[in-house]
Amino acid sequence: MQILLVEDDERITRFIKRGLEAEHYQVDLALSGKQAIEMASGMTYQIMILDLILPDIGGVEVCKRLREEKVNTPILMLTAKDTLKDKIHGLEVGADDYMTKPFAFEELLARIKSLLRRSPYQEANAEIKVDDLVLSPDRHEVKRGDKVIRLTNREFSLLQCLMRHPSRVLSRTFILEQVWGYHYDTLTNVVDVYVRYLRKKIDQGSSKKLIQTVRDVGYKIDG
Repeated sequence: MQILLVEDDERITRFIKRGLEAEHYQVDLALSGKQAIEMASGMTYQIMILDLILPDIGGVEVCKRLREEKVNTPILMLTAKDTLKDKIHGLEVGADDYMTKPFAFEELLARIKSLLRRSPYQEANAEIKVDDLVLSPDRHEVKRGDKVIRLTNREFSLLQCLMRHPSRVLSRTFILEQVWGYHYDTLTNVVDVYVRYLRKKIDQGSSKKLIQTVRDVGYKIDG
């Protein structure tokens, strides 16, 4: 489950990111409105947490532009302003919910879950199967046959990316954008490193190897 956090306050981003990652969400960070528009337009996120006041383009304008571009990601607006006028303005341009700073993390988490239940992205929690490999996003659990496989958050996101496109060859660039974020260095070999990690946990000891390399192109998972 990928969330885009748009916030330039380091203290707040650290607080939110640490809490959401502990709940097994994958969090990408945008520090400006321009970066948020680029990332949200180039990737699919299940939720966007958007601060109202940003150093370049304000949150209201970001929300407005994304809706004009037909980006339907649910948006939770954060702001220090709590007047009714500000809230109505944010909701009118396309925000789905509104939270006033300061807030308790438990409330933020509850609002995220509520938005996910109401959004078209709730199918992202559906169980995925490839051969005898089963991934359950809502429980953050992976099993091959009867064996439970322990994965890190990043390994889980990588496997989920592969399993959502069974038999399709995914380029390293595509995987980087989906798992590590739109802004990640495309020259890195991090995808190859994490595929090796996954193979050791998923395929080692099994006669049938599910994760396959397509030379000079990328990777796929196939039953």
